[in-house]
Amino acid sequence: MMTRFAAPIAEQIWDMKYRMKDAEGQPVDGSVEDSWRRVARDLARVEKDPAQWEDRFYTALEDFKFLPAGRILAGAGTGRAVTLFNCFVMGTIPDSMSGIFDMLKEAALTMQQGGGIGYDFSTIRPRGAAVKGVAADASGPLSFMDVWDAMCRTIMSAGSRRGAMMATMRCDHPDVEQFIEAKQDSARLRMFNLSVLVTDAFMEAVKADTSWDLKFDGKVYRTVQARDLWNRIMQATYDYAEPGVIFIDRINNNNNLHYAETIAATNPCGEQPLPPYGACLLGSVNLARLVTDPFTDRAQLDPDALDDLVRTAIRMMDNVVDASRFPLEQQLAEAQAKRRIGLGVTGLADALLMLGLRYGAEDAVAQTRVWMKAIARSAYLASVDLAKEKGAFPLFDADEYLKSGFLSKMDDDVRAAIAEHGIRNALLTSIAPTGTISLYAGNVSSGIEPVFAYAYTRKVLQKDGSRTEEEVVDYAVQMWRDLKGDAPLPDYFVNAQTLEPKDHVAMQAAAQEWVDSSISKTINCPEDISFEDFKDVYLAAWDLGCKGCTTYRPNDVTGSVLSVSEKTEATPEADQGADVVYLTEPLDRPGALEGTTYKLKWPGSEHAIYITVNDIVQGGHRRPFEVFINSKNMEHYAWTVALTRMISAVFRRGGDVSFVVEELKAVFDPRGGAWMQGRYVPSILAAIGGVIERHMVSIGFLEGEGMGLKSDPEAEKMAVGERPKGPACPSCGQYGMRMIEGCMTCPSCGHSKCG
Repeated sequence: MMTRFAAPIAEQIWDMKYRMKDAEGQPVDGSVEDSWRRVARDLARVEKDPAQWEDRFYTALEDFKFLPAGRILAGAGTGRAVTLFNCFVMGTIPDSMSGIFDMLKEAALTMQQGGGIGYDFSTIRPRGAAVKGVAADASGPLSFMDVWDAMCRTIMSAGSRRGAMMATMRCDHPDVEQFIEAKQDSARLRMFNLSVLVTDAFMEAVKADTSWDLKFDGKVYRTVQARDLWNRIMQATYDYAEPGVIFIDRINNNNNLHYAETIAATNPCGEQPLPPYGACLLGSVNLARLVTDPFTDRAQLDPDALDDLVRTAIRMMDNVVDASRFPLEQQLAEAQAKRRIGLGVTGLADALLMLGLRYGAEDAVAQTRVWMKAIARSAYLASVDLAKEKGAFPLFDADEYLKSGFLSKMDDDVRAAIAEHGIRNALLTSIAPTGTISLYAGNVSSGIEPVFAYAYTRKVLQKDGSRTEEEVVDYAVQMWRDLKGDAPLPDYFVNAQTLEPKDHVAMQAAAQEWVDSSISKTINCPEDISFEDFKDVYLAAWDLGCKGCTTYRPNDVTGSVLSVSEKTEATPEADQGADVVYLTEPLDRPGALEGTTYKLKWPGSEHAIYITVNDIVQGGHRRPFEVFINSKNMEHYAWTVALTRMISAVFRRGGDVSFVVEELKAVFDPRGGAWMQGRYVPSILAAIGGVIERHMVSIGFLEGEGMGLKSDPEAEKMAVGERPKGPACPSCGQYGMRMIEGCMTCPSCGHSKCG
């Protein structure tokens, strides 16, 4: 019997992302069962008895119980030269020009295969430091981060799957203040997530309000007040959602491999702190599928089913280490020496709902701790069993291994088993972003996040060009509807819109206690949270034992993550949660519009180009509404008509359309550009972009002076009487991108730079 997908969006994601297709795009996997069989067969081929394990692996995958990360689902068994690993931290960057660019090459090769990468830029000397032998001053780590950023954009433009990077910098690096403020320039470092590596000593200095030295290579460059530096981090995060904070000493002190490695960076979403050339693969146990008798007094998560599923998942993931390819030989050697894996969960919030528990409440926090401990125990015992059968990881040292802070919490029988038999995998658990695979699994709640919205409306593009509306319902909410009909949702059905930040922190801390790596999670904060209360979120994360903290506060700079309709008695579905509302219908055109016509004379062209930009007034503000481009030069007729129609179509959709300027200005002509008004313009399209930018500035839609001067394409210059519905998805184009598990994720197609 073929599996019936829980929702059309689940089937579409499988077809787009995980279904094997041939070179012509024709399906090879006829059904999702074929995809499961392909993955199970490929991961079983390294076993002595492949047939036996293939069936067990298939059973784990069946019904979306175990969800390997997308890289495994899409690549295993295809015969393609791809890596099945999700996360990489690259080698330590040498403080030399040749070494830096060697590292850049390695990053490009890794990203070309689709790997997200992390780098610690603390090893590069600060700006202004002397460079011996060349009588020059160093440009500093941020200048080289700009080079990495450009490389990532180039790789993406060549068709790479995605381009996610994490940059870290120590809290005592002399350039840390510039690092903190780097992304306040809306055009800079867009391919990076940024996090400050915060040490225990720094946190003690913050609490004691003492001084803090900024130093490099033993030299103190400047001394600041620790609390002032902490407040700068907090203010940047409050206003711009970055940088994040990583408690790096806590990570190293609790690392099972404390004796064999030092960690200074993480993968892009932060759930995998990794050493130089470290690599990790990911997978998730779907807790929502393991609850029996949901929404009754007998509801429970089946402990035997959980134990069996975790043990099978650990074996499957261990086999990935041997089945996968790697972009670099150093990554292969690192993976095989430590056999690090990252088994996590998804559907936690839905599972809690099925048991009648409110996310963030004390009983839910306690239940989360129980489940995560059970998973850790099963995972470690399964890895011990693998060590008996296949051998421990090569760098295993029983005495040193059992000294780690994480292992000290384990039950005595687990520690005894490790001491006697060794363990196959140095680290075993991690909670990664699961935005896409949770949609694929029927829209279960993502990772350990709360339910974001119980239902939302999604616009679906049909083959005939029309759009239809489709309701996407949370898995637990749909189950409630199936069991209870129109009965109102109980009070314990809370979502990310109504939770207090302290509830998020409590849940993250409870899960972190039994996760040996780290957790990707976003703590959503209300827009009106005070700065002091916001800072308290980070201090609570520190005090409760978290390894890092990422928040998101919608504001005038970052924009609103998601707009949900308010519940009203007149709304039939009001008791079933809030809907996402997308800005998809074009604005109405008035009979007459005011505008301006600009004359553009491109050097070498006999005829000028005339660009007319008409505006509409909404909410007392002017915004561009349509564009007309005309010229006597018929050579340009077709593309100017196309450009006119496309830009006007974008403008009429409303929202922040200033990205059009940036896209046009980025176009270069391989035949060469021209010098205009004392500056080089790379193409005639870039010149048109400059004209439109100048117009936007003149009507107050953009700040700046126009004609090539930097504008702020992400500043909210809305004039439509309401907040945006969240950024547009770069994959499907629909509005409503929302911050989940540290990543902007599209609820319509599941696109995420981290998953």
